[in-house]
Amino acid sequence: MDGTYGERLAAFSRERLDGRPVPDDLRVLLIAQWEGRDDFARLLGLEFFEPGELHPFLDTDYLSAEELADPEMQAVNAGAARMSEYVKLVAKGGKGWVGYWLHPDEPAGRPIELDTEFSLWPMTGSTLTEAVAFEQSAYQDEPDERLAYGQLAAELRALGLPLSTEDFDALDDSAYAVDPEKLMETLTEAERAKLGLG
Repeated sequence: MDGTYGERLAAFSRERLDGRPVPDDLRVLLIAQWEGRDDFARLLGLEFFEPGELHPFLDTDYLSAEELADPEMQAVNAGAARMSEYVKLVAKGGKGWVGYWLHPDEPAGRPIELDTEFSLWPMTGSTLTEAVAFEQSAYQDEPDERLAYGQLAAELRALGLPLSTEDFDALDDSAYAVDPEKLMETLTEAERAKLGLG
């Protein structure tokens, strides 16, 4: 299956993951979207970026000329641009966008979410699919999130995407080695200092 999409996956990796290998679950989800299948998108509520779509941290088109000229906004934008080196977003979904936290001091890439207010949220789960399924379990017809997660995991397995666990309580919810929100504040403060803002 990858043979047909090998170059497209490689291009996605270069553009979205700095050339890192595309995780197995992400590969399955991407190919399904490219084949026009909506089964995973329906379950997980994800829409993967198309080539050339800007990372939200780099997109300033929504700002006015006055806002772009404001030194405080320049510091925020510069800090966000630096954060885009570590926050590798791959899809629209959840509170805004989802992807991976790839800070060099983080032992392994972890799922992360960026909301529309540009707050970063750690996610529970060791893969993007687990993390999104965990979040989606709160919005299912089944009121018990544990049962809802198990049902989602079973549906994903039936579609050919098994998760490492179908047990809600076994999902990885350990703290990140580097706190994304704190780093964002640190980088923005450094940019403010460069601009001489007190």
